[in-house]
Amino acid sequence: MKKVLVVDDSALMRRVLCDIINSDTRFRVVNIAGNGLEALNLLTKGGQYDAVVLDVNMPQMNGIELLKELRKKNIRPKIMMASTDTMEGAQVTIECLELGAIDFVHKPSSAMDCRDEEFKKHFLDTLFAVSESNTAAAAAAAEPAKSVFEDEAFKKLASLASRHKQVTAGSKIVAIASSTGGPKALQSVIPKLPANLNAPIVMVQHMPVGFTASLAERLTSLGELKVKEAAEGDKLQKGHAYLSKGGAHMNIVKTGADYTIHYTDEPNREGVKPCANYMYESLANSGFDEICCVVMTGMGADGTEGIKNLKNSGKKLHVITQSEDTCVVYGMPKAAVNAGLSNQVAALDQIAQEIILNVGVS
Repeated sequence: MKKVLVVDDSALMRRVLCDIINSDTRFRVVNIAGNGLEALNLLTKGGQYDAVVLDVNMPQMNGIELLKELRKKNIRPKIMMASTDTMEGAQVTIECLELGAIDFVHKPSSAMDCRDEEFKKHFLDTLFAVSESNTAAAAAAAEPAKSVFEDEAFKKLASLASRHKQVTAGSKIVAIASSTGGPKALQSVIPKLPANLNAPIVMVQHMPVGFTASLAERLTSLGELKVKEAAEGDKLQKGHAYLSKGGAHMNIVKTGADYTIHYTDEPNREGVKPCANYMYESLANSGFDEICCVVMTGMGADGTEGIKNLKNSGKKLHVITQSEDTCVVYGMPKAAVNAGLSNQVAALDQIAQEIILNVGVS
C-alpha cells in the first residue's frame, strides 16, 4: 500500500482529498500538512512517502517555495501538484514541473466538485503513476533546464546533421507523443533541435486546457526552434514545432499544397484529450515520404494503436522509443516496444541526435 502525504491549507480540501485517496486500496494517507513549512519539516525529518500531493497557494511557505527548498536540500520526493490555482497560473504549473513535481491535476475550486467520479479517477490514476515513477529519472528531470545557445554539444550535433544531408532525402515529419514526465523530457529534446531541421514537428503532450501555450513558450525560450501551441489552420513549416492544445484532438490534413492543423472533438481516447493516436492516424493520408515517430515517457499506451494503424496504411516509419531507465514513467514507450513497433530505443539525451540523423537539416 502506497503511503501518501497531503499538503493543503484548506482543512475541508484536505479531508476530501484524503477520503478520495483512502477509498482506493492502493493508497493510505499517513500524514497531512497545512502549509509548505509543515511539509518541509516532515520531509526533512526522514518521513518516507511514496507520493506527496501538494497545493500551490499556501501561507508561510507555498508549493513553489517548498519545491525550491527541497531542491536545495537534495530531497526528491515524488510530488503531484493539485491546486485550483493551476488553471489560471499555467506558468506556475510549468515552473513546478521544472522544480521537480512529476505531474499535476487541476482540482475543482469547490471541494464538493472533487467528488465527481471523472475527477476522482483521473486524480487516482495520476497519483498511482507518480508513486510508481522512476526515482532516478525523476531526479534527473528535476535538474534546472538549460538553454542550448552556448552548448558546445548542441553545436557539434548541428554539425553532425549537416554531414548527413545525403541520407535524408525526401519529405519527412516528426511526430512526438508524451505524457507523465513529458514537459521536462521535451525540454531535453526540442531545444537541441536546430532551426534548419529538415522537417516540421507535431507533438501531443497530455495536458488539460490552458497549459500548453505556456509549455510552448518555455520550449521556445530554451532553443533555436520556434515552438507554438498549434492553432486551427496553422500551416506546417520545416524547423517549427506545433504542440497540440488541451481539450481537443490534433490532426494533420492536406490543404492544397500545404499540410495544416485541424482539431476534432471526439470523446477522450485512451482516457486523454488530446490523444496522440489521432495525430498518428491522420498522417496515413499524407504525402510525407517518411514519418519519424517518437514515443516518450508517460503512463498508459497512447500512441501505440495510432502508430500501428499508420504502419498498416503502408507508410514508411522510423519509430524511436525512449529507454526505460530514462523514463519517469515507462508506459507509453513500453507499449510501443511490446507491440513490436520500435525501430530504435534511445536514452532521453540521445533522442534529439537520432531525430536529426533521421530527418537531416536543410
